[in-house]
Amino acid sequence: MTLTHSELRAADGDAPATVIVEVDGVPVSALLAEAPSARAVLIALHGGSTTSAYFDCPGHPELSLVRLAVRLGYTVLAVDRPGYGASAPHAEQLVPAPVRVQLMFDAIAAFLRDRPRGAGVVLTAHSAGAELAMRMAGDPRFADLLGVELAGTGCRYHPEGAGILRTVGPDSPRPPGVGDLIWNPASLYPPDARRGAAIAVPAPPAETTAVVDWPSRVFPELAAGIGVPVRFTVGDHERVWSNDVAALAEVGAMFTAAPRVVLNIQPNSAHNISVGNTATAYHLGLLAFAEECLVAAEHGGFSGPTPQLDGGTVPPRR
Repeated sequence: MTLTHSELRAADGDAPATVIVEVDGVPVSALLAEAPSARAVLIALHGGSTTSAYFDCPGHPELSLVRLAVRLGYTVLAVDRPGYGASAPHAEQLVPAPVRVQLMFDAIAAFLRDRPRGAGVVLTAHSAGAELAMRMAGDPRFADLLGVELAGTGCRYHPEGAGILRTVGPDSPRPPGVGDLIWNPASLYPPDARRGAAIAVPAPPAETTAVVDWPSRVFPELAAGIGVPVRFTVGDHERVWSNDVAALAEVGAMFTAAPRVVLNIQPNSAHNISVGNTATAYHLGLLAFAEECLVAAEHGGFSGPTPQLDGGTVPPRR
């Protein structure tokens, strides 16, 4: 018997709990799902105009990264980034990057406390969340970081999005046309998830400050400081960031300190990859990469050509 996608439901016991900690008077919220004997911890940072619900889309447990990962032995912590969720009332004071990074490190420590971390932590982030994730990944405080997955970002705008995205700024945080860029083609999303129907929230007014000069300066600088394996994914229908092989090779070349760089083009996927119809396929690939990082940590690291694209290689880093 062949199961339809809608029948591939996660068990109710896999549902994450909503948890809140307070850090120096600032509440931080998250979704937490604990594995009985955690092999590692997966920390997930959502993108703009959504929350941690991006990784556990309401009404679609079969698409949930949180539920899939916990079933494979990972404790999962999907954190609401500074200015989202419980910390939304404090958004203005959380604009400086050092403040946001410190808040996240303190909040993660409080959330995990005495919970087992297994072999360590794998960090994944989507879109605007990549800015915070990359700052954290290059920070020496992340001593048990095993690897990083980044999706929905880049260092060069897609031709269809270049004109729109270059106008983003304090006076125009979400210019007309952005919704069409990130939610089309509509056929790649469940009908009740299109255009963020189940997960959309207002972005903090000052969020755009964090990504000023992102493609030209910030992304390259942060990429060069990451010393753990990196997997970088774009959807084949991505229209915010360039998604051709040349653009991916350019990205891969920027991770000069990473021992391994995997470059992935996800078929039948658009910008919001974790709530699309191919979310499970993407999440399985992400978790396969996490598994490789766990094994590498136990057996002396990676060897072989890097960057890698779909099992092959792209031009070497200079």
